[in-house]
Amino acid sequence: MDELLYEIRDGIGFITLNRPASRNALTFPMYARLREIAEGAAADDALKVLVITGAGEKAFAAGTDISQFSHFKTPEDALAYEERIDGVLVALESCPKPTIAAISGAATGGGAAIAAVCDLRIAAANARIGFPIAKTLGNCLSMANYGRLAALIGPARVLDLVYTARLIEAEEAKAIGLVSEILPDHAALQARAEALARTIAGHAPLTLRATKEAMRRLRLAARQVEGDDLVAMCFTSNDFREGVASFLARKPAVWTGT
Repeated sequence: MDELLYEIRDGIGFITLNRPASRNALTFPMYARLREIAEGAAADDALKVLVITGAGEKAFAAGTDISQFSHFKTPEDALAYEERIDGVLVALESCPKPTIAAISGAATGGGAAIAAVCDLRIAAANARIGFPIAKTLGNCLSMANYGRLAALIGPARVLDLVYTARLIEAEEAKAIGLVSEILPDHAALQARAEALARTIAGHAPLTLRATKEAMRRLRLAARQVEGDDLVAMCFTSNDFREGVASFLARKPAVWTGT
């Protein structure tokens, strides 16, 4: 089974994260394919809009597949991982075509980061979005991702989400501007995502492209701050190793702050 599905219909590219049994947790090949699609979109004049969604009703994407962290030991491992993920997010940010995230169920960690970097986000009523890393792995986000989130929902809400490790429900997500619409169920979400994509596809492409690029430049100017030391500190810690092992063993982690 293909872990990521991609088809183009009437100028709209539909990307489906396709690991429903694992709540669409992202593997490194899935990240690579998503980046490839986003980077290739610029050269496809027939492509007007990209829609990203997850297979099934239970999850958009439950972050990175945790088993892929088991070998992490050095700062270089951590920074290479963040560089890999940031390459995907930059590709989506820089893609000249509008992007829509259609969120059903859980969007956490890397999945939430992908949704957050899309131009528009709509959600089913069962959507739950967040970055519960303080409870699960004991790692941190990259400086670029902190900057993206702060630009999107504000620094105070970023602190709230990370400190409490909670997932926000659809209604709260709409209230804080994280999503623009809530649909009653998965089927309605998919139908609305396609309808919204068709509406956008019919508008002036240079206006859309200029507006997207303007927003990207504004966000970029606000996040030129170094943060590799923070990533290295968290990802090489005893707590991170404990978090990964405990997550895979399905037991609570015991944090030591080391």
